[in-house]
Amino acid sequence: MASRTKTTPTVYISVDVEADGPIPGPYSMVSLGAAVAGWHTAEGFRRPAGGAAGFYRELRPISEEYDPEALAVSGLERAALLAGGTDPGAALHQFAQWVEQVREGPDGRRYRPVMVAYPAVYDWQFVYWYLIRFTGSSPFGHSGCLDVKTLYAARAGVPFAGIGKRSMPPALLPDLPHTHNALDDAREQAVLFANLMEWGGPTPG
Repeated sequence: MASRTKTTPTVYISVDVEADGPIPGPYSMVSLGAAVAGWHTAEGFRRPAGGAAGFYRELRPISEEYDPEALAVSGLERAALLAGGTDPGAALHQFAQWVEQVREGPDGRRYRPVMVAYPAVYDWQFVYWYLIRFTGSSPFGHSGCLDVKTLYAARAGVPFAGIGKRSMPPALLPDLPHTHNALDDAREQAVLFANLMEWGGPTPG
């Protein structure tokens, strides 16, 4: 008798961060946005209906070091973040609680959360570092992360190097602006991810 592979129901959570430098610790995550991108079971993939549940916080910096050019990308002001940004410990505990809430799927099942990002290597390092530093654990475990660019390369059968949104078929791209607001960009990524999950692959010829 052939063995059957056990399927773990998965909720994909699109996450975007804005930071004031290239790595966590010496530099700070200044905003964190997340949105549900879809649920995946043995029956297939299901995207959220209507607006996806979202999470957003602006965080108080943890270091005196910062790169003004990196911070400028977010449109946030350092003085305002120092004065009114959410305490990082509080923000990350709230984020972990939100992830626990969205683990409860629309069908009543409990799903395993997996973070998705574009590119994941940047956002994951900040999210995982902050979760471990300020909460002691990660709802995604140590490896529950999926890179959207890698997913496209695998689905399209093309080399990873050189992939960008401009190289993707227009039908895959969300009709949403890329604003560098972490929640806006998380929602944009969520749609791109869902489009990829439902994509039949490149048209032959």
